[in-house]
Amino acid sequence: MLSELKELWKFRELLLTMVQREIKIRYKNSALGFLWSMLNPLITVLVMSFIFQNFLGNDQVHSATAYILAAYLPFTFFQLCLMDSAQTILIAMPLIKKIYLPREILPIASVISNFIHLLMALLMFFLFMTVVYLVHPGVWPFQWTSIYLPLLLLINLALSLGLSFYISAFNTFYEDIKYLVGVLTYLMFFMCPILYFEERVANSTLNIQWGGRLYMLMNLNPVFALSNAYRKLLIAPIKVPVNGQMVDPLPLDWRYVWWAAFVSVVILVTGYSTFNKLKWRFVERP
Repeated sequence: MLSELKELWKFRELLLTMVQREIKIRYKNSALGFLWSMLNPLITVLVMSFIFQNFLGNDQVHSATAYILAAYLPFTFFQLCLMDSAQTILIAMPLIKKIYLPREILPIASVISNFIHLLMALLMFFLFMTVVYLVHPGVWPFQWTSIYLPLLLLINLALSLGLSFYISAFNTFYEDIKYLVGVLTYLMFFMCPILYFEERVANSTLNIQWGGRLYMLMNLNPVFALSNAYRKLLIAPIKVPVNGQMVDPLPLDWRYVWWAAFVSVVILVTGYSTFNKLKWRFVERP
């Protein structure tokens, strides 16, 4: 693996060029450009909040649009990385057959370009929260724990990149993978605390019947743990509606964050290793 990393470093300028190309293609002929990185999730969350509160009679979204965005933006990055990586090798197959380049550059460039979009979206998120505070002064929405944001971003990046290595390699031979990824990420959206709060899971009847094991099992999913961590570290805590009552928010359990970090690093290392074992067979694809 060390030799592959050294070779990858030699092609770093090509990687930078491909990242720039990915970004330019995504927003080609777009007047708003990077603003779409924030506008898309913001509009989605606002519509969800409106529907839940006014038509479905459900208070789980409460009025915490910022709480939803804090978890929704990183999840969108994770989802886009997996979906985009599925096609990276297949789209570049004519290029791969003509010239030599480290194949891993392709999924890496895709993930890095999405990561840049995430950083821009988070910047817009902080600006959005600041404007809301200025218009409706009250409790300052941010807290000092936001300094841990780089740690969460690194864990999220490692997890997304590792899975992208797996998906891009296997989808080259079995194109069913991209459809499976679409279904699984859709289901994971509802299995993670994005539209709801983790306190609802902890106080659910099923979790109580299981002696708290359901809440523990869900936190073993690194995406669940990360979604929860983004929310609790970036936004000032608020009381959560549970069964018609307002309960105090649970503190962030760092054990699950470190577990997510461990799982992400393992997936990154094994994913990169698996990709390198299969990459020389890409051109043999019928």
